Amino acid sequence: MKVAVYRKEHFNAAHRLFNPDWDDETNQKVFGKCNNPNYHGHNYDLEVRLIGEIDERTGYVYDMKKLSTLIKDKVLKQFDHKNLNLDTKYFKNLNPTAENIAVVIFNILRKEIDEAIDLKIRLYETERNFVEYPA
Repeated sequence: MKVAVYRKEHFNAAHRLFNPDWDDETNQKVFGKCNNPNYHGHNYDLEVRLIGEIDERTGYVYDMKKLSTLIKDKVLKQFDHKNLNLDTKYFKNLNPTAENIAVVIFNILRKEIDEAIDLKIRLYETERNFVEYPA
């Protein structure tokens, strides 16, 4: 019997959407105010969903305290109150769109969670805009 468990977290971060292969006019046309040269910020909500079999010994799909600590140590410490473009290694050469941030978070956590457990990331950039990975 498979069950889904969720952990919700929050972080604040700044970023700038920018393609270095394009001129300023094209970047502005494509990314609009998200292309602000002085960056802009978001209050991100992160949902991590795990789906797996319930362990008969513990009654858990995954220890939620362990998941909370994992997210804090591997994601929040690196992203919270940071400029994603400047302060993280992940976005030195990757445009920090919500889509790319979700994929990066997935890849960080996937290394830490047993492959037998399905992992999905949902990242809210605003109350109305969010992405999921994998889709």
